[in-house]
Amino acid sequence: MSEKSSTFYLFARPSFIGGVAHVLDLGANLQIYNKSKTADEADYIALLNDWIAVGDDIKMSINKYEQENKKEDAK
Repeated sequence: MSEKSSTFYLFARPSFIGGVAHVLDLGANLQIYNKSKTADEADYIALLNDWIAVGDDIKMSINKYEQENKKEDAK
């Protein structure tokens, strides 16, 4: 998965410091999620990001295939 992946749009990104803070946050005041104006907008953005990830995977597969075939053609 690439660094620019937005597959987890609807979820908070975990981190070590966030985990420590979560343990100490007894009132659940630190929970922040990506917000959208409507549920439909959130679904649209999440679905769009999923399709972008699929396109990135296809591009990566095509590039890998081309690289492997260049090596075979050079032999």
